[in-house]
Amino acid sequence: MPTHQVLLVGGTGRTGGRVLMQLLDRGVRVRAIVRSARRLPAGAQENPNLDVVEADLLGLGEEDLQRHVHGCDTVISCLGHVISFKGVFGPPNDLVTRATMRLSRALEASRSDEPARFILMSSVSVNHPGASEPRRGLLDRGVLWLLRGLIPPARDNQRAADFLHDEVGTASPFVRWVAVRPDTLREGETTKYAVHDALVNRLFKPGSTNMANVAHFMCELATDQGTWDTWTGKLPVIVNGESPR
Repeated sequence: MPTHQVLLVGGTGRTGGRVLMQLLDRGVRVRAIVRSARRLPAGAQENPNLDVVEADLLGLGEEDLQRHVHGCDTVISCLGHVISFKGVFGPPNDLVTRATMRLSRALEASRSDEPARFILMSSVSVNHPGASEPRRGLLDRGVLWLLRGLIPPARDNQRAADFLHDEVGTASPFVRWVAVRPDTLREGETTKYAVHDALVNRLFKPGSTNMANVAHFMCELATDQGTWDTWTGKLPVIVNGESPR
């Protein structure tokens, strides 16, 4: 399925901005829903392939959201919580989950042919719903359980992945999804990176992932049929470095 247009949310963030610019560099048409167009990456607004919608995603009515989703083959969500006291503990505590639910349902309401692609930027702290994580030792599981109870973003990211796996499922005629799990996010240019079916590092011995690499992989999912077919319905883990032989 060739990508004709991508709906991007979270395009003013550090990783989302990289996704936006890499999509535009590939000649992909992008509709970006942002709260403030002034926060878009420099030069983005001048690109004729970018359509900017200034709106609060969670505040949009259902009909408006369906209208913005209509005609998009792919939705990419790079939404996340700002790393500050207000961003972590202030509302909305369920930003990622609510956005994932609303966008998925808007796709269901607007699709009439083949399924759309939904690509979610998740976190390596998220457990794969319904699957074991061999790299999660007892201490790791205990710490994550505590974090999800105390830190809203940790709980939010897990619930978004749970929704995709449990509610949307892997055989929906309207939406197919991938939830990308990067390890510790870093600055830096696009480099060699590896994508794995499961965790490769432990919680207290994390790896690293350049945000540019996350953006590159998400753009590959949006534009390359082979990459999409490999990872659809999964929660791939992306880390810097080459794939093991």
